Parts: sequence; structure tokens; C-alpha cells
Amino acid sequence: MDSMTGTGVVGIGQAGGHGSSSGSGSGKCTTCAYRNLCLPPGLSGRQLAVVEGALGCRRRIARNSALFRDGQPFGNLYAVRVGHFMTTRADHRGEHYITGFHMAGELLGMDAIGSGSHASSAIALEDGEVCELPYARLQRLLVEFPQFMEHFHRILSQEIQREQSAIRFLGILRADERLASLLLNLSSRYAMRGFSPRRFRLRMGRDHIARYLGLTIETVSRLLGRFREQGLIAIEQRDVELLDMRRLEGIAAGAAR
Repeated sequence: MDSMTGTGVVGIGQAGGHGSSSGSGSGKCTTCAYRNLCLPPGLSGRQLAVVEGALGCRRRIARNSALFRDGQPFGNLYAVRVGHFMTTRADHRGEHYITGFHMAGELLGMDAIGSGSHASSAIALEDGEVCELPYARLQRLLVEFPQFMEHFHRILSQEIQREQSAIRFLGILRADERLASLLLNLSSRYAMRGFSPRRFRLRMGRDHIARYLGLTIETVSRLLGRFREQGLIAIEQRDVELLDMRRLEGIAAGAAR
């Protein structure tokens, strides 16, 4: 099955698929380790209860399946609770390229707010789970709680910055700068979640990395090998350790130009 267009789709809501639901209200924010990434800090017990009441179901998404697809009507945002996802778009030739990698605590579907339909597809890189947040309910929360509005705008700003970084990858960075930037980006995001910033597993394959960075698989493999030979990283299959963060930061910043 093609990981981009496979038929084993786990659909959500009006998408018309056969997604597995954990039941409405089962994904309580109070028990979620990543709630400080999705929600503003300092919410009172009453405010948190209102937020939990606005949630839809938790949804389980099988590996290689779609949470939503390009062109589907927009109704919900999705907070990643478990697992990793990638977002993809099709170019004018119909070939899919990867626009981002997403992990627990991040929101998916925000690109559909303006147009009313999804401009990208979200594919599970592994078995995962999301919390469904109907956008109509979210709008009421934004009006009722100003701090929620501020937090939501911050998330939107971060998403814009990610999009700009992706454009920078494809526009001006050399291949080694692109790969170093990606490794450092993953490192900082894992650190925000309380995991090691130096040792982590690459949930995406080298083909995914290549399509995200605008490189060939052979180039990605060659660069990983070079980074290992230079003592910058240790890597075994998908397990990677960043051995020299300072030199990687220098490469990402273009110091070797």
C-alpha cells in the first residue's frame, strides 16, 4: 500500500471513513501530558471543564492512514495526542510533497480555516491518536476566554514560521544545511516535550525526509553518512544521537559556506 494514497484510510467525522473512536469526552485534558502545548497555562478548573466539554471524540489513526485529505470539507481541528503525522500536498503534476512533520501536542488542520476545505492531507507515520476539536465550539471558547485567543494566535504564528522554514529549505539552503536544520528542529521540539534533545528516533523514513527537504533519498543517505563520519551524529537505522550540537548549529546557520 502506498503510504501517501493507501486505501487503508481511517476517516474522521464528515470525511466518511471508518475511523476508530474512543468515545466522546474520553480524552480529558487534565490527564494529558501535552496539554500545556495545546492549551494556555493557568486555566482554572471551571475553564478546563468548559474546554473538555468542547472536545469531540478521540480518534485512533492507523499507520499510513489519513486523518483528513486534501479537498475535504473543514469542520474540526485535531490535537495530536499520540504518535507522529506528516502533512502533504500535491503539486501541479499530482506528485505529493511533504510540508511538515507533526508530533504530540500540535494541532492539525489549521490551513483549512480560511477556505473551508483542507488544503493538505495528514498521514499517520505510526499508529496514533488525536483529539477532535470542532471549530464552531473552538470559536466560542476564543470569545469566552481571551487567554485562549492569545494562545491560539501564538500557535498560528508558529505554524506560519514552520511554513516559512520549509520555503527556506527549498529556496536558499544547501543540502547539508537543510538536514542539519531538520535535526535541530526535531531536537528542540522533543526537548519541549520533556524528552532528550540529543537522542531520539526518526519516525519518518529517509524517503519522507528527502521529500520534505527537496532532496533525493541518495543525498539524504550520503549526508547522514557524512555527518556520522564527521562525528556530528551517531545513527543506527532510525535511532539518532546528536553528538556535536554546536557544529550542527554552525552548519544550519551556513557557517561552512
